[in-house]
Order: sequence, then C-alpha cells, then structure tokens
Amino acid sequence: MKSILLLSITPSVNPAMIPTRRFVSFLEKLFPYRFLAAKVTRVPLIREIINTMLFKQTNLTVLPKESVVEINLQKSIKKPDNIVLPSQVVEYFIRKTHYRFIMNFCICREANHCKNHPIEFGCLFLGDAARGINPEFGRQATIDEALTYVQKCRAEGLIHLIGRDKIDETWLGVGSNGKLMTICNCCSCCCLWKILTDLDPQIRSKVKRMPGVEVTVTERCIGCGTCTELCFVGAIQIQQGHAIIGDDCKGCGRCVDHCPQHAIHLTITDEQFLEKTINRIESSVDVL
Repeated sequence: MKSILLLSITPSVNPAMIPTRRFVSFLEKLFPYRFLAAKVTRVPLIREIINTMLFKQTNLTVLPKESVVEINLQKSIKKPDNIVLPSQVVEYFIRKTHYRFIMNFCICREANHCKNHPIEFGCLFLGDAARGINPEFGRQATIDEALTYVQKCRAEGLIHLIGRDKIDETWLGVGSNGKLMTICNCCSCCCLWKILTDLDPQIRSKVKRMPGVEVTVTERCIGCGTCTELCFVGAIQIQQGHAIIGDDCKGCGRCVDHCPQHAIHLTITDEQFLEKTINRIESSVDVL
C-alpha cells in the first residue's frame, strides 16, 4: 500500500498474487510506522533499495484546489466554461482510457481511522493494469461514473494526485509495466504523502507541483500559523511573524482556502499548464 514504504521491514509483494482484504488489514497495521520508515531512506544504501522497490518509476503531480486558483493574476475563478482548469487533466485521462476502477475504500484513511472525510472515497485507477485489481476492492466504472466520482471527491475537499505510483503497482499486484495510472483523492490528515518531509530528497522529488503554479504570501499575513498546520508536506514556516513558503510546496492550495486573512494566493501563470501536465504524466504511464 502506500504505506508500504514499510516493505523495508516486510516481505515483498508477489505481483503474481492478487492481494486480499486480509492482506490489506496487515498493511494497515503498518501504517503508524510510515514516518519512521521514511526517515530510513536517508541512509544511502537503504535509500537505493527502497527507491528501486517502491519509487523508481513514480511520477506524481499534485493538482490544486480549483476554488482557490487564479489565472494570470486575475480574480479567483468561479469556473466559467471557457476557462481551462486543473480538473481537466483528470477528465482527459478518464476519457482517454479504456478501463476505470473505483476503489470502495481509501487505504490511508481506513488505516488512520479518519474522522474528517469519507473512507469510501478511495483512489481511481485507470489503464489496462487496473483490470488485475481484486474486484473485492471496488468496481469498474463508465466514463460518466468516473467523472461524477472525482467531482464528489473535489466537493469533499480532497486533493488529486495523479500519475504513476509504483507503490500502488506493488501493493495491488498488477505488475510494473507502466500501465496503471493512480488518481489519489487525498486529505490533509491521513495522506500517505505526509511522509515527504521525512523522505530522502531524491525520492521526495518524485511528487511535484503542477507546472505553472505559484503560491505567494501577501502583506496581509499576520503569522497565525494556520497554514503550517494544514500543509501536508511541511513546506511553510513562520519567520518574524510572516509565513514563508519553501521550495517543497506542492501547490495543493489548502493554505489558500483556509487562511483566515486571505493572505495567500495560488496563481497559474503558464497558459500551457494543461498540455505540460498531461505530457509529464504520459511520459511515465500509458492508460490505453
């Protein structure tokens, strides 16, 4: 599972075997140790082993919350039909693929006993490899069903991470030929990728912000610290009474959405962000 970073301390998953719910329960018991497992990736030899097993082909992009997106420094969008939005990246791949599989649980929220968001809003998997997922874990979906599902996830305040995730290929037992696309629907409280701050920088770089996204803090900031509590990658610090956003920011937009002073802006400055994001994702995973 995504917490299987912990494969550093557990047997490797055999891709020829279909994982069962019992196996999922075993993985969920390991979830509390994910931060410890992430820290050991900073040891060079262990980093190489874990990177090869679980991260080598990983290439994930974080899509920002659309309710906070600004285009070319203009007013916050309230979604006119003619404006390109980050969710169109997800829609593009949902329409392109021949197979869509909706998980009926989020392994991270289930393991963490999430009280803030529905556990049943799991990942959406696309591509031929998704045909090999245990049908007990979810269901095949039509294009319309998949589009409706991701809309519900966004309405719940969940953030999409999209691309190739070798951890998913591993725990689902679907092989590693680049035929599985992951669309995570992540919350700030349970997301596995909160381990990014503890991972070795070489591995951490495999989860990226969307091209063209800039996050800035204005003079309205009073240093209240709300944003630091929300940032799932620990990219914000308060210095001299002002929030400072570091290079590790993934551009999810949660800080923008919850800042009580409306002091943080998320802007898309590259009008080719949609094409560039799609090209980045397609460079590592094929959903046909």
